[in-house]
Amino acid sequence: DVEGREHAGAAGGDAEGREDADGPEHAGPVDEDACHPPITVPLCAGAVSLGLVTFRRRRDRDPFTPEDLAFAEEFAVHGSAALAAAHRFAQERRISLSLQRSLLPGRLGGDEAAEIAWRYFPASQEAGVGGDWVDVIPLSGARVALVVGDVVGHGVGAAAAMGRLRAAVHTLAAMDLPPDELLAHLDDFVTRIRAEQSCGTDGTGLMGTLGASCMYAVYDPVDRTCTLARAAHPAPVIVRPDGTAFVPDLPAGSPLGTGSVPFEAVEMDCPDGSLVAFFTDGLVEDRHKDMEEGVARLCALLGDPGAPLERLCDDAVDALLSRPLHDDAALLLARTTSFPDSDVAVWEIPGDPAAVREARALANRQLDAWGLDDLRFATELIVSELVTNAIRYGTAPIRLRLIRHHVLTCEVLDGSSTSPRLRHARTTDEGGRGLFLVAQASQRWGYRYTGSGKSIWVEQELP
Repeated sequence: DVEGREHAGAAGGDAEGREDADGPEHAGPVDEDACHPPITVPLCAGAVSLGLVTFRRRRDRDPFTPEDLAFAEEFAVHGSAALAAAHRFAQERRISLSLQRSLLPGRLGGDEAAEIAWRYFPASQEAGVGGDWVDVIPLSGARVALVVGDVVGHGVGAAAAMGRLRAAVHTLAAMDLPPDELLAHLDDFVTRIRAEQSCGTDGTGLMGTLGASCMYAVYDPVDRTCTLARAAHPAPVIVRPDGTAFVPDLPAGSPLGTGSVPFEAVEMDCPDGSLVAFFTDGLVEDRHKDMEEGVARLCALLGDPGAPLERLCDDAVDALLSRPLHDDAALLLARTTSFPDSDVAVWEIPGDPAAVREARALANRQLDAWGLDDLRFATELIVSELVTNAIRYGTAPIRLRLIRHHVLTCEVLDGSSTSPRLRHARTTDEGGRGLFLVAQASQRWGYRYTGSGKSIWVEQELP
């Protein structure tokens, strides 16, 4: 009979001890007078004491022998190893959960471009924390990027990999790259990290067990289009405003870090009120259902596009997830919205330097209509500089666009792929200060390439 006692925090053992294994009716407190002298062996892992294990035998049986003592010592060795492993596993899970929660977004919002709701559930304790993540990143021109990714593997390494990939996506998104180019750069990033850590064998580095997938989409509420690309990630579910749900035909791409297949982007119309559902495979696939079945059920659950997003998230989670979870599960729902025509103004600008004056006048009249007279001086400066540069260095067609949302965005689009460069002119220089003044007069500025050229954009805070 064995009585085990462990120090605080150790798992297993029964503080009351057991008399015999003949049946539960024999279990109860130990009568010291009815037992032979016990054998007590410490449970140790290195220099750390985990507790004690006590062996007892009733007096109506033979007393302990040296062979029993050897068995007890062997039992303690194996028991100590098992307890130490359990402690390490529990500690690693706590660290992984803490790390993952600190790396996941605290709040997601699509500004005016989309209504957002999301859910994330880590895998069960037996499976270990994984590396799924979702993200919503505001972009220039009132657009928004929708991201979902999945790092293969579990534990601290997977959580750390997720954090680094999420940071890399934010950095690349700030460069206003198209979805396919962003995934190509992300693939290069994973490849480089893999090469740097190829000599590691412990599997705890960023790419110790890496296969990673990612879906990246950009929604434009002005054009009402959504451009998507994926790297071996499940395609999203899209629900039209009339309730029709479907999975778009997107090129699958290759897992990040392989570089074997080029990524391709697909642009599709996304009417106001469309619902786009991004998810990881842990939501729609488990031991009891394949992915196609799970995706079909998700399409059916999202068939009411007008339902509150939070309720749709809860319904999908309740219907699709079974416990315990063998993999992380993430769901991101985005209901698209569009800007009214009254909040967007677009003009075609002739390629004549004399048109700069007319462009300023058009912008001023629009600011008057919006009640933004306080931004008149800065906007005149911005429009003059951007339109002048487009006429001087760009090619037709040239367009000026103003967008009123949580900021005032001024964009000039032209057919040239020449990128602007901010100069710090010397005191003796006669020019080169235009973009510097634009940067000083605005909250932020930048440029991005389009299918027909480039766009230079400037954002100002609303008064």
